[in-house]
Amino acid sequence: MSTDEATADRVHEDPALEELEADGDLAADYIEGLLDIADLDGDIDIDVANGRAYVSVTGGGTDLDKLAAPDTVQALQDLTRLAVQAKTGRFSRLIIDVGGSRDARAVELKRMVDAAIAQIAAGRDRVELEPMSSYERKLVHDDVAERGFFSESRGEGKDRRLVISRG
Repeated sequence: MSTDEATADRVHEDPALEELEADGDLAADYIEGLLDIADLDGDIDIDVANGRAYVSVTGGGTDLDKLAAPDTVQALQDLTRLAVQAKTGRFSRLIIDVGGSRDARAVELKRMVDAAIAQIAAGRDRVELEPMSSYERKLVHDDVAERGFFSESRGEGKDRRLVISRG
């Protein structure tokens, strides 16, 4: 097995609890450093669930809102994942949340699914949603499946999106 194949296999393995906790600690340290540089206040909480480390930044008042925009949170997550990977040598699937932005986005995604299913109930064969991150697609896939519908990902990179249908 080549090094690339071994790395690819490692990416798809579920990390051990200790690895997830280490990822969370490294991510928290990285984010704390960024907050210090930006002179922003915030409390950092770490949780491990569903095979991922979740790092949440809360508090900090309206100054923290500057980081809570979806694109900014995604960029912060990408940077933090790279920082963790640089320290550990392995890919991290950690999730970053700033000021409840992930919860707000989850509610927005549920509304999108509601609208898509309503369109399908009204006679459309399928509904294509806007491009979204892999984490958001996972949330939508799970929601759609719970409702008894079918979803599939289409496209590449930043244009990757979901199509919802009856199945």
